[in-house]
Amino acid sequence: MIESGGVAAALTRVRSVRRLAVYGRVTRVIGQVIEASAVPVAVGEVCRLTTSTRTVLAMVAGFQERGVMLLPLGDLEGIQPGATVAPLGRPLYAGVGQGLVGRVLNGLGHPIDGRGPVGPVTLRSLHADPPSPLDRPPLDIPFTTGVRAIDGLETFGRGQRVGIMAGSGVGKSVLLGMIARGASSDVNVIALLGERGREVREFIERDLGPEGLARSVVIVATSDQSAVIRAAGALVATTIAEHFRDQGQDVLLLMDSVTRVAMAWREVGLAVGEPPTTKGYPPSVFAGLPRLLERAGAAAQGTITGLYTVLVEGDDFNEPVADATRSILDGHVVLARRLASAKQFPAVDVLDSVSRVRDAVVDPTHREAANALIRLEAAYRAHEDLIAVGAYQAGANRTVDTAIAIRPALLDFLRQRPDEHSSFQTTRNAVVALATRAAALDRGEAA
Repeated sequence: MIESGGVAAALTRVRSVRRLAVYGRVTRVIGQVIEASAVPVAVGEVCRLTTSTRTVLAMVAGFQERGVMLLPLGDLEGIQPGATVAPLGRPLYAGVGQGLVGRVLNGLGHPIDGRGPVGPVTLRSLHADPPSPLDRPPLDIPFTTGVRAIDGLETFGRGQRVGIMAGSGVGKSVLLGMIARGASSDVNVIALLGERGREVREFIERDLGPEGLARSVVIVATSDQSAVIRAAGALVATTIAEHFRDQGQDVLLLMDSVTRVAMAWREVGLAVGEPPTTKGYPPSVFAGLPRLLERAGAAAQGTITGLYTVLVEGDDFNEPVADATRSILDGHVVLARRLASAKQFPAVDVLDSVSRVRDAVVDPTHREAANALIRLEAAYRAHEDLIAVGAYQAGANRTVDTAIAIRPALLDFLRQRPDEHSSFQTTRNAVVALATRAAALDRGEAA
């Protein structure tokens, strides 16, 4: 019989024995997919590929009869047949901590701004479950963006998730910069995913500015980087936002754009053999969207107000990603090309935009005033062609008469310079005053 002390000593010796490392070998490369011989790994696990000239990290994307399919986290140049594949026994992680604020990171969460290490960080898995539906408190506090068209007529709630639907070249990046500078958040997490390399520095220095960067974490994965890194950037940004939310802070998560994340997922899915279904997108894309978007929102402590830009192709607001995203989120803001062409910035179309929590976060006076102005804009829009050619006769419709009379003041309210910030109370008072003036005009009183 072995005494307890002897058992403990035997276990210590067993645990100290060096485990046998199991390696695979690269068998072939097709496109961006690396195939390796069978090796005990899990989907999502990171492996190190070593050749005679370089080392590349890759993520396990799937399996097949021939072995394991890997997607590289860098360039494929130099990968040779027979290159060693060593499992690292871990998935991708993000380092989170207060030192990230004011820094610019790459799609894997590593600093790229040349300012050295970010300080003490805690490793946190990129994959997490959304808060339980029963743990989400009701949204009843307005979230200030500093943009009058949004705060006044399409008010957001703290912890709301909103899509910003826009084509290319309608002022999306400028609007994001305005919101990042004027938002009522404790910290901003901004993900620039699939952007042109030229635009990144322009956004940070011109649109965001030193004031916005000082309380922001910026994650960058440009269009030239691999699909895995572009997709990981969305998870890194969400994970960092969750860290600050868990500390009880109110976080603004700006992701530009969720469309390019979906494109990265499509590239990954097609590369590993997933069949395309809706306009070339595989089913995993539409399964991944709710898993990503539902992680934002209010939790038991802290909030993540998520703003996700959706780049609509050919200004088609019903294309698959836009339609799926709109159905998941708590509202959407539409940036209209016709307004941008008329140099009305921000080009927010208040008729096509909607905030599903607006009525719960504003007072009744604000709500009725906003509805009155939206009705007047709808009346003007319905008769715009007649008004433009002079075919509309004054007195034919009292609502249209009021809409025409109040329109210059309404346009002045909706227009806003990029460097102009409006407090929520100032915006609310302006909406009420404008609606009161419109009501007086409708009654035939002097303006």
